[in-house]
Amino acid sequence: MRNEPFGTRLRAIMDARGPLCVGIDPHQHLLDQWGLPDTAEGLASFTYTVVDALADRVGVFKPQSAFFERFGSAGIAVLEQATIRLREAGALVIIDAKRGDIGTTMAGYAAAYLAEKGPLACDALTVSPYLGFGSLQPAIDEARAAGAGLFVLALTSNPEGPQFQSARTAAGPTVAGAVLDGLRELNAEAAELGSFGAVVGATISSTEEDLDIRGPLLAPGLGAQGGTADGLREVFGDAVRNVVPSSSREILGAGPDAAGLQAAADRANDAYRTVLGY
Repeated sequence: MRNEPFGTRLRAIMDARGPLCVGIDPHQHLLDQWGLPDTAEGLASFTYTVVDALADRVGVFKPQSAFFERFGSAGIAVLEQATIRLREAGALVIIDAKRGDIGTTMAGYAAAYLAEKGPLACDALTVSPYLGFGSLQPAIDEARAAGAGLFVLALTSNPEGPQFQSARTAAGPTVAGAVLDGLRELNAEAAELGSFGAVVGATISSTEEDLDIRGPLLAPGLGAQGGTADGLREVFGDAVRNVVPSSSREILGAGPDAAGLQAAADRANDAYRTVLGY
């Protein structure tokens, strides 16, 4: 039950459990590493092991929908059940699906992921703004009504990203800057932390964009992808307190032993607590 806006709940859980967001990314090589078959059954064993080990000690989780979708309906069922279990344990779930479309199609995605009684109801969803920021309006409306949140792609760490994100709009700002401006406007009336966040890769080194959007900044790319806890200060500057640092392989590689997963999560969480001031 979402009794408060996502931003309020996010700040509270990060204060209580630390800022770490564990990405649940069941790559085939991780299933192999854990000695599991590359099947829906292997996916379920992997996912539920992570959930059982960490659901009550980590505040935020980010399952990557693609690694569940590749197993069809059986994989989606695992994602649905994992989301339910994590939320029942008091954690927040960001489903990383990067949905982006227009009109009733976007409204359909919003109903599935953001509506309180949606079949894949989560706490926040990653979305793509590259059909225009206004194309996100159905998701924005649903998130507001349901107390959920959005994380909008802004400055991604893939090398192809700047082709679009650094391009200048007719009004002058970069595309990424226009996205950040739109989020800042959505969060303008938030008491502390707004519910509309940006995805900003932890590996971008630095940026001239203003990241103070009064909302959360989801930072993937930590750990195995090269981003570091100390590097967050350089990337995010004065907005570092609002960073949600996301790490997956750094944590998941310590499995399948529950104690190994817990120790890896605790180490990462302690490092991010120090850097982000928790």
